[in-house]
This record gives sequence, structure tokens and C-alpha cells, in this order.
Amino acid sequence: MKIFKNALLFGFMFISTLTVFSQSKVTGTVIDGEFNQPLAGASVVVKGTTTGTATDFDGKFEITTSQKSGEIVISFLGYETKTVSYTITGNSVNVGNVVVSPEAGQLEEVVLVGKGIIDVAKERKTPIAVSTIKASEIQAKVGTADVTQAMVNTPSVYVAGQAGGYGDSRITVRGFQQDNTAFLLNGQPINGMEDGKMYWSNWSGMSDIANFIQVQRGLGSSKLAISSVGGTVNFVTKATDKKEGGFVSMGVANSDYFKSTAAYNTGMNAKGFGMSIMMSHWQGDGYNQGTRGEGQNYFISFGYKPNEKHNFNFLITGAPQSHDQNFTKRISDYLAFGRKYNNNFGYLNGKYISERTNFYHKPVANLNWDFNINSTTSLSTVLYASWGRGGGTGNYGSGKVSVKVPTHPITGQTNYSTYIDYDAIYANNLADADGIGTGSNYAIRASMNNHAWYGLVTNFKKELNENLNLNFGLDLRTYNGDHYRQISNFVGLNGWTESRPLRDNTHVVPVPNTTLPVVSNTVNQSYNINPWYAFFNTADDSQKIDYDYSETISYGGVFGQLEYSNDNFSAFFQGAISNQSHQRFDYYDYQDQYQDSEKVSNVGYNVKGGAAYNFAEKHAVYANAGYYSRQPYHDNIYLNFTNQVNPLTENEKVLGLEAGYTFKSKMFTASLNAYRTTWEDRVVTTSTVQATNGTIGTTPVLAGDVIFTENQGVKQIHSGLELDFVFKPTSNIDVKGFASMGNWEYADKAISTKRDENLNPLLVTETDLDGGKVGDAAQTTWGLGVKYEFIKNFSIDADWRNYDKLYANVAAKDNLELPSYDLVDAGISYKMLVGKDKQNSVNFRFNMNNVFDEVYLSELTSNIKTDAFISGTSGPTYQSAGRVYKGIADGNQGYFGFGRTWNFTIRYNF
Repeated sequence: MKIFKNALLFGFMFISTLTVFSQSKVTGTVIDGEFNQPLAGASVVVKGTTTGTATDFDGKFEITTSQKSGEIVISFLGYETKTVSYTITGNSVNVGNVVVSPEAGQLEEVVLVGKGIIDVAKERKTPIAVSTIKASEIQAKVGTADVTQAMVNTPSVYVAGQAGGYGDSRITVRGFQQDNTAFLLNGQPINGMEDGKMYWSNWSGMSDIANFIQVQRGLGSSKLAISSVGGTVNFVTKATDKKEGGFVSMGVANSDYFKSTAAYNTGMNAKGFGMSIMMSHWQGDGYNQGTRGEGQNYFISFGYKPNEKHNFNFLITGAPQSHDQNFTKRISDYLAFGRKYNNNFGYLNGKYISERTNFYHKPVANLNWDFNINSTTSLSTVLYASWGRGGGTGNYGSGKVSVKVPTHPITGQTNYSTYIDYDAIYANNLADADGIGTGSNYAIRASMNNHAWYGLVTNFKKELNENLNLNFGLDLRTYNGDHYRQISNFVGLNGWTESRPLRDNTHVVPVPNTTLPVVSNTVNQSYNINPWYAFFNTADDSQKIDYDYSETISYGGVFGQLEYSNDNFSAFFQGAISNQSHQRFDYYDYQDQYQDSEKVSNVGYNVKGGAAYNFAEKHAVYANAGYYSRQPYHDNIYLNFTNQVNPLTENEKVLGLEAGYTFKSKMFTASLNAYRTTWEDRVVTTSTVQATNGTIGTTPVLAGDVIFTENQGVKQIHSGLELDFVFKPTSNIDVKGFASMGNWEYADKAISTKRDENLNPLLVTETDLDGGKVGDAAQTTWGLGVKYEFIKNFSIDADWRNYDKLYANVAAKDNLELPSYDLVDAGISYKMLVGKDKQNSVNFRFNMNNVFDEVYLSELTSNIKTDAFISGTSGPTYQSAGRVYKGIADGNQGYFGFGRTWNFTIRYNF
């Protein structure tokens, strides 16, 4: 390309000399309208000629031409083509910043609302390990999957769990599970406040509303006091569109999947008002047996920009859904009954019934206010709320009956239970004398998890001088959760009755005796598990079973950041401190005067700092370091789901180190990152009541003594290298690649200590975990993707990924390694311009995932070796009995990954 450009320039100079005409220059900068940053590799051509160039990494271009006036045409794969007029007076003209927008039909926002809160890496001059996935790629690649599918081509990110059902996937970042990765929605934290986990079924509409997703691996750039041990994932939604328009789309996929979506934008009127609205419906049978699902998604955004100083945006979005679930099973069961086997469902009078259904509706609302106080000062604030209603179903009572096969084809077990026999269960329940079920009957219960969450995040930014910026702000949250069980299907019964002793603060378990009052209750109402119904209808206290408790969690934090930057050097320092308080209230198992637990408060903090140096035009290096003192989660503060406070919890300690190198040129950019993260001082405690007089170790204990079992010392060290690159040899070819090579290990020993009520140690046992591999994510991954637009608006793309060094999700010194595997995904896109002046378009997209139908194990939850005995301590081993699958004992539990799947979408943009 460079030789061609030089030759072309030489030719123009020669012609100019012969004709005595002077040459002129057209310069400018191309800006990505979605991210407000330079767009490298864009094609710039003088219209009607072959004179052209490509923008450099800073988005700049320069063209020499003999035409004193004319037009230049700017194009880039995935963006709308833009034509700009120019007139040269003298020898040159600068057309300034030329903003190009993504392909038509994407809801472009007026501004990035909450821009001081949504801390994405484009605001960070100090580089970090980051990957950004734009809306066009999300819409193209996700298809029928969870939004996590958009992140599969990101270094050190592993996606698993899809086999559980719609919305049951999960991701790990640098080997850390979701409770150790921070997830943000428009700057607000969305990890569960009780346990830090993410449930993607609650966010099934994210692929429809995401403007972009940014995965910041490691320390990240977020200023909040959040637990970004593995990384931070920012979901930034669309906002109110500035132009009138919209789209309608329909999609179909394997397993009878169907989805329809419609969106409309009023555009911003002269008074600064506008509204965008989007709604969708989806349904499907699920890839595996018994994993049907159905849901909707809604998104409503109101924008108001009264003047240049103020910008307001209110949005509310939700994704009510229900989906049936599949759980891990033995490999031998899959081999016997098929890789899609699921035993969580059955039929009653020929009608399908699932025992395991997740149903939830969690609308999220936020109000953003951006205030440009003056040219150097701004204030951004988001006030947010979410209300979750729903839960998951399961069996209740011991009266479950299953359809049996005479002999298991693999294990030889006789009279083996498979699917649920609801006809037999119904008959047994009808035979009950009074129709009121007890522990020997069967019903389907729903475990409810309802909550209300309110928060405020505000950030004040001040440019102290040309090179120095200061940020500081507040992060306030309050959360109230209610947990109880109710009946969703009596399966022929008229009601259910149960008795229980009420606890006081002395009895930590409900042991029936003369000092504890015994109460009973009978319920006779069943509740619909439709997520819309569940949102507006909650069970009366008299209709709750098994448990009924709630908790209140309050969080208050302050954060600050100071950043210095000049042309070649930048540095930043961040700090945050927070206080988190917890209290539990148990209405079911405690007497009235003992229902409120002790209130527990913990202080945590983090500090981060880093610097970067551009030592040449195309080269930069950086280093970051951070330390976290993280409060324990709520579920570890109170023991055994009681009001008993765990006296042994302490803050977890996390130390992160990171360094990297970045190369940027006109056609090729690459980043190499190295990291090391240690995570320690984790404490998990349980308690039991001694049943009889005896000894623990050498210490006598009495019946009724409370015994604490403290598990600690599980230290993890995660280190590795990451490489990602983008190569744009021409404007119609896009090549991306990544590699991550991790070494994630346990260190030292796991120590289990039994203690008495005075916390005196009774017995200490040690388990050597040193050097054991951390499981649940592939430690080595490679990927390569290519997109080629072989004719205008018609492109094909393909992605290849290899997963290796994947271990079972257990803590063991000698962990089980799963077979490596490869996946290839491919797609075709076509955009047809229609309507007046070709302003509208019809987009077609076809995806095929796992093109070669690779059969692979995506995860295991057990660690059985091939030389282990099949039963007991003697007899045949898995190896000697020939019960080995791809080197893995078939008694292990886990999931097979999906085979070949497909989806097709048609979308009309207007």
C-alpha cells in the first residue's frame, strides 16, 4: 500500500510539473461517532478519481489533489459511507473532524448519558487491558444466545453453563468467577449484593439495548469501590436517539426459536425533548430436552436537553422471562440417553411439566443528569432503582416418582430412574385421605427471591490545568431482599401442612424440645410462575412454606482519582473507601422477639495507580498496580441461613499487578499484557450442634454444644500473558486475533479448623492444595476472526477458537484436566438499501455456531480419576471396566457443550 501511495504521489507530481499546475492538500480527521474517538484505517478517496489514502491511528488523513473543489468519500467496514465537500483556497484545506456513524438502524444516542459515571477506557489516557464490543457486533454475533456470547472472542474470558438453559450461562475473567468480576450497567453496579453473582436470565434483553460492551480485564479503570478482581464489564445502553426512525426485526433459529422486535424514535424536537422505545418477544424449546423458554424485553428512554449545560435522560428497561432448566449429570447418563438428556421434566395426561423453572422480572430504571458547569468543570449523577420479583421451582416433599428403565445401558444399574412420572404422582396425591400434603407427598414449590434496590452515583470532574484532572464522588446503595417459598403446583393436592419449632437466640438450630414452641401452618393457594404475574402478586405470610426471611444491606462509599497526562506520559492514582452494613430478619423460624439479627458493619477500601509512556510514535508501555480489602458477602456473615453471626469473617485481600505494551500503526494494532493477581484471606464458616457427648480431637464436647467449622487459607495466584491484535490490510477486510496463556493455581494449604463457642480450636486438619490448578475456565485460549466485504454491503465472517488447560471446577492439588477443543462460528451479512434516496435498509444476517459440530465437554464439577474404583474401595476401576470417555472417567458430572446451531434475522431500518 505504501509503495502504491508513493508511486501515485510521484505520478501526480510529474504531471503537475508538466502542466505547470500546483498541487493542493486536503486534510482532516475521521471520528468514530459511536465512541467519539479517532477511527483508524478508514478509506478516504477523492470522488470521481482513484486518489485515496487511509487514516492513521489518530484518524488523520492527507490527500494531494489537483482539484481545487470537489468531494471526498469516507468509508469503513460496518459504518455508513460519508461524503464531504471541500474548496481549496491557497495550497491546502482542512475539513476538520468528520464524524462517521455505524450502519443505519442502530439507535445512536444524542450523547453518552452519565458520561462522568460510565467510566469506559476511552476516558483513560493510561492504557489498560481492554476489549470493546460495539452494538453492530453484538447484534450480529449473539443471535439466540445470552449476551455473554458477544464476549467469547475476548482474551482470558471463558463462557460456560449454556447447557443449563436460556440465560444460565456464566463467564469467568482471568480465571475468576462472576462474584469476583464487577458488572456495571450505565455505571451502576449490578452484581448481586448478597453473593456477588450474576444471573444472565435477568438480562436477556441486553443484546437488544446495548450500545457497547467494554471488558476491562484486571484492575480496570472504574473509579468505584467495586470488586474488580478478575475485571470489570461495562454494559452501556442506548439512550434517546437524535433522529426520527426505528426498526422492526424477526429472527428464527434451531429448536423452534422465534423472536420479534420493534423500535421507534421520535427524534429530538426543537425544545430538546425526545423518546425512544423498543419491545421484543422471544420463545423457544431450548437446545437440550426440557429447557423451554419464553420472555419479553422492553426499553423506554426519555431525553431532555434544555441547553448546552444540562442533559437529562430517564430510561427503564426490563426482561421478564421464564425458562426450564437442566442440571449437570454423569457422563455415563449422557452417553446412555443422549447428549441432550435432561431428567427435570415429565408429562401429566400428555401435558409437559417442568420441575425446574426459573422465572423472573427485574425492571431497572435510572435518571441521568450531566451538568457542564463550565469549560473545566462537570458533574454527572445517576439515580437508579431495580425491583426483582420471581424465583425458581423444584420438588417439595419425598413423594417423587420417576419413569424407570430396567437397566442403565452404561452402568448396569437396574430399575434406573429417568424422567418424572407425573401421572403416578398425581394418582398418589389424589389417594391422600384428606388431600392435604405432608412430607411424604409431592408438590412443586417456588423459591422466591424478591428485592428492591436503590442507589446514587455521582462524580465531580475538574480540570485543574491543561495536564491535570481531578475526579471524586459518592456511591450509595440500599438493598432489601425477601426470601420465602410458596407452592406453584399442588399436583392433585388441595393444600400442604407442616410444623416447626420456633427458635430463640440460644437454639441455633430448630431442635424440638419443651422449651421451644411448636407451630404449624397449612397453605391452600398455588401461585402462577408467569413472570408478569409474579411481579405484581406476592404470597401472603400465611401462604409461605419452609422459610421466610429478609435482609437489608446498606452501602456507602467515596472515591477519587487524580490523573496527569501530556503528549508522551500519563499517570493516575485512584482510591476508594466504603462501609457496608448487614442485618437479617427471620419471620418463619424465630419467635417474634428474636426475629431481628445483630447488625454487622464492615469497612473496605482499594487503591490503584499506574503510568504509561509513549516512547515513540507507534509504541507505548504501561504498568498498573492495585490493592483491595474487600468486605465479605452477606451470605458468609450469617451462618447456615440463620440469624447467627459468623464471628470469624474478615476482609479478603487482593493484590493486582499489570504491565503492557501497545503498538499502533495505520493498518495494524496490537497489545501485549502481563498480569499477576493474588487473592487470599478467604473465610467460609459453617456451624453445627453436637448431637451426643463425645470428643473432637482430644477435647470433650457435650450434646448441644455449638461447633464452628472454619475453612480458610485457600489462596489463589493467577498470572498470565494476553495478546490481541487488529489488522486492516484494506478497507473491506478486518482481521482480529487473540491469545491468552494463564497459570491459575491454588497456593499453600487449605486449613479446616473446628472451634467451640468461645472460638477455641478443637481440631485442625490441613489439605495440601499447593500448585493445584484452578478450574471452571480454560487457562489457554487462542482465537482468530476474519470479516470480508467481498461486494458492497455483502460480507462474510468467521471466528475460530481453541480452548486448552481446562480443569474441573473443584479445589484439588491434582485436578482433573478436560480434553481441549476447537470451535468455529461463521456468519453472512447483507444490507439492501431501499426507500427514497436509499435512506432505509433491510439487513439480513445468518449465523452458524460450532460449524463442524465439535463434541466437547464444556465443564465438569467433579474430580474422579480413571483409576478410581467405581464403587467403594475395591472392585473394578473406571479404566479396567472400559468406562472412560476421551480420557475422562464417565462417573464425572458436568455438561456437554452445544453442537451445531444456527439463527437467521431480517431487520428493516427506517
